[in-house]
Amino acid sequence: MSNDTNAPQPIIRPDLEQVPAYVPGKAVPGTLKIASNEMSQPPLPSVAAAIAETLAQPSTSPNRYPDMGAVALRTRIGENLGLPMEQVAVGCGSSALCLQLVQATSQAGDEVVFPWRSFEAYPILARIAGATPVAVPLDAQGRNDLDALAAAVTERTRLIFVCNPNNPTGTTVTREAFEKFMAAVPGNVVVALDEAYIELVDDDTRATTPLADQLVGTYPNLVGLRTFSKVYGLAGLRVGYMFGSKRLVEAVNKVAIPFSVNTVAQAAAIASLDAQAELAIRIKEVRDQRVRVTNAINSATGRDTVLPTSQANFVWIDESRIKDLSPLLADGSVDTTSDLGDYLAQRGILIRCFAGEGARITVTTDEEAGQLLAALGL
Repeated sequence: MSNDTNAPQPIIRPDLEQVPAYVPGKAVPGTLKIASNEMSQPPLPSVAAAIAETLAQPSTSPNRYPDMGAVALRTRIGENLGLPMEQVAVGCGSSALCLQLVQATSQAGDEVVFPWRSFEAYPILARIAGATPVAVPLDAQGRNDLDALAAAVTERTRLIFVCNPNNPTGTTVTREAFEKFMAAVPGNVVVALDEAYIELVDDDTRATTPLADQLVGTYPNLVGLRTFSKVYGLAGLRVGYMFGSKRLVEAVNKVAIPFSVNTVAQAAAIASLDAQAELAIRIKEVRDQRVRVTNAINSATGRDTVLPTSQANFVWIDESRIKDLSPLLADGSVDTTSDLGDYLAQRGILIRCFAGEGARITVTTDEEAGQLLAALGL
């Protein structure tokens, strides 16, 4: 192979220089990784059995292509949502569907609007499609600022993401505020309600939270995005789904990679939807542990350090509140998010740090929550 630096180089899109790399949560052998919002538990027991059975059947073994149309899965999801199969798309995780949605709606020069800080992939996916990302700051409570998102719409806007509950702050918006927002958004602009953590919202909050499956029939420009990667424990199998009008689903399917959802993932997702009793037990544990962690830190510091109350499988500590943790620590002090990340890493715990902004800490099980609190002197 020639090392001649003067030789012609392959042509690569110059705008890719503006695409930041997606940074996954760190994983170090022997440490507690609570940086990626994964479930600590494996797939639900009945789902694990379905996976094993699928692998054992000759017709569904890995040497065979999966059903490209994912008909059984889309039908089952549709039944769960009260929608026909034609209004459901599946993809390699909901993040893949986010990209397909950008590709189906936007071209070079078009704009994709999203809250910030929010799901880290939004600006990346916009750039990949050649669109212009437009980040709108969260409000003072760490929530999606729906008025500001609506005000950011221009004649070039094609798509708006609303992450609810928001990642990484764990906040939700109300249905009343969301409906006001939808009334302000032009009908030709697609709105994606990203509900990756919707199953974890507590019952009282859920009663006042916008749910995409209840609203897509009212708003033709609205789609919902959900995933099996979080509470269902299927992050490694990569399967998510989008639902909305038939026209939008058809457009998203046109830009899908063929056979993107494998056979095992399809079977596991169907089994997950059939395992609601098992899922309820897991949801309760996550809810209980996030309340435990939040209350323990707030009580020990004497103020609302974890801000705001989370509705997901993580808690968020704003940069401005990090130093409040110092009095709890027996052998150190922390002033910044990076300090907190380093402090916990030295004790075998990895969290997700957004330097200068805050820390997101995954909370799922009693054991892991106890290890985190012990490292904080609680």
